[in-house]
Amino acid sequence: MSAGTTVVVLVAAPAGLRGHLTRWFTEVAAGVYVGNPNPRIRDRLWNVVADRIHDGQAVMIEPATNEQGWTARTAGRDRWSPVDFDGLTLIARPRQGGRPWRPTAETK
Repeated sequence: MSAGTTVVVLVAAPAGLRGHLTRWFTEVAAGVYVGNPNPRIRDRLWNVVADRIHDGQAVMIEPATNEQGWTARTAGRDRWSPVDFDGLTLIARPRQGGRPWRPTAETK
């Protein structure tokens, strides 16, 4: 895997969005896309994904210059959200009612 590898995971996405991603990524399993787009293309693709995901869920894992070497973007309804926890990215599941977990002063 190269340093610029990007992974996109779609759940309950419209067929048109899935087809759009196959122009830039290879679908390695149902809803899982892997590719190596440059940062400009990656940002534009994420804007398209976030606009078209509607009631589905989308996650993009992309390279970053941090301790973990990656970062995550999420979009859609009832999505899991990245949370910074002492410099590490953790993923928070939404609580009942759709609100994501957020660290409080006690947990930091």
